[in-house]
Amino acid sequence: MSAVELILLQRVENLGQMGDIVKVKPGYARNFLLPQGKAIRANGMNRERFERERVQLEALNLKRREEAERLSERMHGLSVILIRQAGDSGSLYGSVTTRDVAEATTAAGLTVSRTQVVLEHPIKQLGLYTVRVALHPEVSIPVTVNVARSEEEAERQARGEAIGVEEEPAGFVEEALIEETEEAPAEA
Repeated sequence: MSAVELILLQRVENLGQMGDIVKVKPGYARNFLLPQGKAIRANGMNRERFERERVQLEALNLKRREEAERLSERMHGLSVILIRQAGDSGSLYGSVTTRDVAEATTAAGLTVSRTQVVLEHPIKQLGLYTVRVALHPEVSIPVTVNVARSEEEAERQARGEAIGVEEEPAGFVEEALIEETEEAPAEA
């Protein structure tokens, strides 16, 4: 299949800036860029329309970017806690998804959709993670996601304490071994 020519109506990461004419695969155009209003087909009529509306589109984009920048300054340093079940080794039963992060940030006061959350890798372990939230194609903020088994564990992680397997009191194992060896000869 041949590539499809599109005019970008906004900046698209790893593709181009507003007004760029780009060639993309038909599926990417049909399933993502066109339905989300990020681009239009680059035919003669659309090129003329874009040139007529370019100033308005750039002004609208600038206004949205300024709003996103103000919001990013206000929400800088945002941290959310996600309570999840995990095994003894710290591996989660399941993983933390973009939807989980979006719901937690919305509960913390920053309304975002799951499509705005950028997860580089799936979160499958307990710990602290930095996740990028794209408020605008040109503005994003880091959000600290604290994945823990309980609120207390999350607080300890936030202070920098290592979280691992809950340890037994120091003498507990030794006392149990001594009791077993003392009982064994008596049974014989």
